[in-house]
Amino acid sequence: MERGASHKDQIGYHALTQAAMRGVLRATLRKVSAQKALPGDHHFYLTFKTRMSGVQMADHLKDRFPDEMTIVIQHQYWDFEVHDDRFEIILKFSGVPQHLRVPFAAVTRFVDPSVNFGLQFEEGPETREILDPESGQASPAASSSSQEAAGTVVSLDAFRRK
Repeated sequence: MERGASHKDQIGYHALTQAAMRGVLRATLRKVSAQKALPGDHHFYLTFKTRMSGVQMADHLKDRFPDEMTIVIQHQYWDFEVHDDRFEIILKFSGVPQHLRVPFAAVTRFVDPSVNFGLQFEEGPETREILDPESGQASPAASSSSQEAAGTVVSLDAFRRK
């Protein structure tokens, strides 16, 4: 085969990378949940799809954030539980406590600015199912074939010895 010709990824590196990154997110949240507090100056910005199947939150919040919502986990949060497929937390919005249930598949970004760390999750088959606002039922979202074809490029410079 010609040099530079594209090959079909038979291993599924993109899906494996996304799953590994979600594993980092899950392990991080589990550690904080078990400690009952964020260590040091750590705090998290978590962005998620509000209409994703499995997301549970007050209707008025879904109306206010019809696509994505970013929450801050820092000083005031309660009943923080981390499960294999989701996390649940109570946060205050305009002074009123609200319970959020967010599947890891709905998370699009995770940032801990205290240590300049962040993860960006790409849409995959597990994140394409969204809720139809009319019926409240899950429906597959339109897929982006160009995104699938593009794949993921990871710079190896960070891993090289200096």
